[in-house]
Amino acid sequence: MKEKLVAINKMLVEVYDDVNHIEEYSIKQGNFSDLSITEIHTVEAVGLYGSKTMSEISALLEITMGTLTTAVDKLIKKGYMERSRSNTDRRIVNVSLTKRGKLAYRIHEKFHLDMVQAIMLDFTQEEEEILLIALGKLNKHLKEIYLGSEKI
Repeated sequence: MKEKLVAINKMLVEVYDDVNHIEEYSIKQGNFSDLSITEIHTVEAVGLYGSKTMSEISALLEITMGTLTTAVDKLIKKGYMERSRSNTDRRIVNVSLTKRGKLAYRIHEKFHLDMVQAIMLDFTQEEEEILLIALGKLNKHLKEIYLGSEKI
């Protein structure tokens, strides 16, 4: 049993590392080589439509407001985001993507879809269903055990 657990752990770590390396390489080779992985994830958290408050984004990314402020400042300088104050409460800061930010979002989203499609070419329909169920269980257990049930 222990050998199986060690093998599963090794595979999980390898898959995580591989996806991160592939994602980094993809960003550095593309039109958005000025973005880091963290920055592209910040772009994703803001989303394509409308705007989000700084509080909403920091909660989504599970980072401090100070860390987010630094990231948003860099992304504004690079032309990916813009910041505005709420008309009803000037203390609330809204962030939205510029055209360049939306393009980066879409290209990164396509990267992920293309990667998953390429992976799934090697799976039968039955294996796809099993993988989906297994990943769902993995995700649920990780959230319950390590992040607390409030994250589900």
